[in-house]
Amino acid sequence: MTESGHRIAGVAGAVLVGGRSRRMGRDKALVEIDGVPMVRRVADVLVANACRPVVAIGPAHLAAGLDAVADEHPGEGPLGGILTALHAVAPQPVLVVACDLPWLDTATVAAVLAATHEATESGGSVDVVMAVAQRREPLCAVWMPASVIDAERAFAAGERAVHRVAAGLRVVEVFVGARGLINVNAPEDLPSE
Repeated sequence: MTESGHRIAGVAGAVLVGGRSRRMGRDKALVEIDGVPMVRRVADVLVANACRPVVAIGPAHLAAGLDAVADEHPGEGPLGGILTALHAVAPQPVLVVACDLPWLDTATVAAVLAATHEATESGGSVDVVMAVAQRREPLCAVWMPASVIDAERAFAAGERAVHRVAAGLRVVEVFVGARGLINVNAPEDLPSE
């Protein structure tokens, strides 16, 4: 229950697919690993952990069959995608994940969701529940509806770095295994065939 006594809605899922993929040389969302586009690999883990709905934030042609929500701030980086996700599923919290985390696993997502449940049930004030391995990963994090005001304010002031916005929010850190947070940015990051 929240401080106002209302039960928190279930957690939605959002996969960010709108990046420029400069180092990859092609759209990362559609790069296949073991025959499955990265966006689907990530979305499937969210679905397996009962995130509902699960949407892709960005261009529909990169959604690989997911419902797509057009980014409200295309070309402005992942913070714009996070804001779009929060608006799209309001008033639900949303687990926002970058499409380039193809080894994201159910244990990682389950840990983040369990910490979210614990934080909301305890009545504490939290804006973000974030996975951490070697460092914080703001693109594997549950963003609570309460975070939208401060995030929008920072965005309007010109901030685009998600980690700097998160530094000013109430963050619960969830320590997870490093493999699930390995991102793929360039062809050399892909497993060899």
